[in-house]
Amino acid sequence: MSGYLLRRLPSALLVLLLASLLVFAVLRLVPGDPAAVLAGPDASAEAEAAIRASLGLDDPLPAQYARWIGGLLTGDLGPSYAIGGRTADLIADGIGATVELTLGALLFVVVLGTAFGIVGATSRNRWLRGTVRVLTTGALAVPPFVTGVLLVLLFAVLLGVLPPGGRVPLLTAPDLGVQYLLLPALCLALPSAAVLGRYLEDSIGRALAEDYVRTATAAGIAPRRLLWRHALPNALPPVVTLLGMQTGHLLGGAVLVEAIFAWPGLGQLAEQALVRRDYPVVQDLLLLLVTVFVLVQLVTDLVHAWLDPRIRWE
Repeated sequence: MSGYLLRRLPSALLVLLLASLLVFAVLRLVPGDPAAVLAGPDASAEAEAAIRASLGLDDPLPAQYARWIGGLLTGDLGPSYAIGGRTADLIADGIGATVELTLGALLFVVVLGTAFGIVGATSRNRWLRGTVRVLTTGALAVPPFVTGVLLVLLFAVLLGVLPPGGRVPLLTAPDLGVQYLLLPALCLALPSAAVLGRYLEDSIGRALAEDYVRTATAAGIAPRRLLWRHALPNALPPVVTLLGMQTGHLLGGAVLVEAIFAWPGLGQLAEQALVRRDYPVVQDLLLLLVTVFVLVQLVTDLVHAWLDPRIRWE
């Protein structure tokens, strides 16, 4: 397993290097000047030039990139241009909320996706299978911002059983924290749960159609045992890979969901930084997202290789 990990590390580091170059270049192509935003609409050209010089924006682009990467490697993310404070402190303040939301959504994805997949592949009730198909199709077709509004109208306005937005940390007050977490986590999880359920349904269906399953069925082995001891384990390796990919989608989708539910995470920080052209904050947030996604994929590949030894041998 360690050899497999060592073979994967160079490609992961290359992805991070290319991502850093892309993030740095794209932000410089976005219209707008951070110095003009900081100086205000009535500032003189001299004032803007002084701000640009103080922020190092007049330096050549390779020098700016090298300064940014050097700061990342030494742990010094530098100051925020517009929001104020240190970039590391701003990210530290919001990362806990985003991780909490993502993990809550991931739990929903696993539970709902597994339920959708097993019911869709094994249930003999045509109406139940049809209901699952309608639910997964709706979760994929309806955008998250529409789903979020509908969830708020149903559970917060009509039923009044859950808060419409905001956050109470789970570690501070678990009972209240769960209530504030349920709606945004469910909104974030539904599309990924539908994808996982569809894929798991197909994988279980293929596994149940194998010759050894037919032989075991003819031998009188109970269908439940065939599902849990044979079909589901054989369907897991590709499903684990898909789950890793969906985890990356959860991290990206958290930005929109945080805005809908006023969830004080990295999504709100990214929105503020983009509006104010705060290059250090946006750069670090985007590269952090890519880094987490690469790490998740690396862990996913390790789990896949553990479940399927053929991957390690190849």
